[in-house]
Amino acid sequence: MGNIISFRDLIVWQKSHEFVLEIYRISSAFPKEETYALTSQLRRAAVSIPANIAEGFTKKTLPNKLNYISHSEGSLQEVKYYLILAKDLNYINNITFESAINSCEEIGKLLNGYIKTIRNYHQKNKTK
Repeated sequence: MGNIISFRDLIVWQKSHEFVLEIYRISSAFPKEETYALTSQLRRAAVSIPANIAEGFTKKTLPNKLNYISHSEGSLQEVKYYLILAKDLNYINNITFESAINSCEEIGKLLNGYIKTIRNYHQKNKTK
């Protein structure tokens, strides 16, 4: 995995963290009555993506690492649903929605690439 020393070196974590900041900006305009409902749920799910990448980074076994990445993938899908709901409730416009969904798609691809990299790394080191 090259010169990766910290989870912060991972592009997938960097993009996920940027996405969390985007979600906080988007959700700050939600109605006040959503503070403890949709706003909180959306933010929690978004934060879970890079948080699980970070936590999984330190795990030594392949199943443990993949478990945390799997949680990130699940949280990403949860965020997508909350974005659909926010759009359907007219809390966000189509441009904001499409931008956020595009970010989700990019992060999803990066997560898949990270999984492949982790598997290859563990397979290569297993045969040494």
